[in-house]
Amino acid sequence: MPGPPSEPLVVTLLLDDAAQQRFDRLRAQHFPAERNHLAAHVTLFHAVPGEHLDAVRADLAAAAERPAFDVDVTGVRFLGRGVAYSLRSAEVAAVRGGLAAAWQPWLTPQDRQRHAPHVTVQNKVQPAVARALHERLLAGFVPWTVHARGLGLWRYLGGPWEPVAEAPFR
Repeated sequence: MPGPPSEPLVVTLLLDDAAQQRFDRLRAQHFPAERNHLAAHVTLFHAVPGEHLDAVRADLAAAAERPAFDVDVTGVRFLGRGVAYSLRSAEVAAVRGGLAAAWQPWLTPQDRQRHAPHVTVQNKVQPAVARALHERLLAGFVPWTVHARGLGLWRYLGGPWEPVAEAPFR
């Protein structure tokens, strides 16, 4: 049953299957199991008001009218109580920037901040546990490239997310 229209919407960048599986494995290994309700993801917007669903869906479809592109995995970030992989892509910045401009009146303070794309593989752990994982992942880190395949739209349900739509890139 679909979530109520008032529940916020989450917008993500969808990655190729191999990248998704790699990040999902890391998340399954290192994210506290009782808090791991989601697959690994690249959040572009955390809380777009749910009442704008039709406009958001249309804007995502328009934004996806572009060729798919590569995204560089550039490093490992220490988050204090977790660890994430940093991503960089001019195309991600352009897609997100265009959507942010269109949705500016609706955006929360968090979604108005400078965007630093990443995939969180650990969160909500003790700082010492996070630091140990960060050091371990950093020691073996070699940059690589993943492929962005589209945009995902989800309804936030207080922990889990409900899939709403996908907008694949050309």
